[in-house]
Amino acid sequence: MSGQMELVSARTVHGPDLVPDLAGADRLVISNSGGKDSLVAMDEAVRLADEAGVRDRIVVLHIDLGRTPRGHTVEWPGTTDLARRQADHYRLPFEIRRSTRWPSLVHRIRARGQFPHFLSRFCTSEMKRAVAHRFVTEQVNALGVTGRPARIVHVMGFRAEESRARARRPAVEVDSRASSGRRTVTQWYPVLRWSTAEVWQRIRDRGLPYHWAYDAGMSRLSCSLCVLASVPDLTCAAKLRPELAREYADLEEELGVPFRRELPMAEVIRRAGGAA
Repeated sequence: MSGQMELVSARTVHGPDLVPDLAGADRLVISNSGGKDSLVAMDEAVRLADEAGVRDRIVVLHIDLGRTPRGHTVEWPGTTDLARRQADHYRLPFEIRRSTRWPSLVHRIRARGQFPHFLSRFCTSEMKRAVAHRFVTEQVNALGVTGRPARIVHVMGFRAEESRARARRPAVEVDSRASSGRRTVTQWYPVLRWSTAEVWQRIRDRGLPYHWAYDAGMSRLSCSLCVLASVPDLTCAAKLRPELAREYADLEEELGVPFRRELPMAEVIRRAGGAA
């Protein structure tokens, strides 16, 4: 019954969301984290790009968050390879970019002396958004459009169910921070009003390749140990990646600040059945 109710999504209430002018876009950049929402956003974007006859204008971008000082991937193992396979599924060009300043998110946390939190999401602003903006600049330079701003559509897998902030977003909006006299960047969230059940239904219906961490118990796929993750997800992640959790706990002790104010990583490890 709960699954049936979940299928009545915000799309049913709000109706179909706007779609940007894909035929008028010079480049469509699909940000793919390897997670379920990015995957289905890509599937929907490709479907509509095919209708507009512009699949050849798509490039897929994966932002790699690097390896910790002890050599662990910040993202789930296999994520980069999966993101490449997902792009290959649609025969799309695939690019990987990383921060040019920090070897990993953990290096940035150590240098800053604190973990990200809800009011200071430098993990997103510095390690993802800034990298994506540089990639857009690369694309604009390669396009060589003259006489007008290049038109870029940036596709992301944001969903309204994930946060109140995302629920307030329109499905199509101009990114004023990324736009300039040389380019207009339009953000497009094709699955913004989709429910979790609808996302998984599309994955099953299309036989799309998804990450093993979901079958291992994770509900979302961001950083393996995300400061904004739910307690069940953090506990599950600490069980699946105990060495990474230990490195985060040691970093807590080194910095003298907790991973999350109300939930130190040492406590997460205890909840996962490990020795704090």
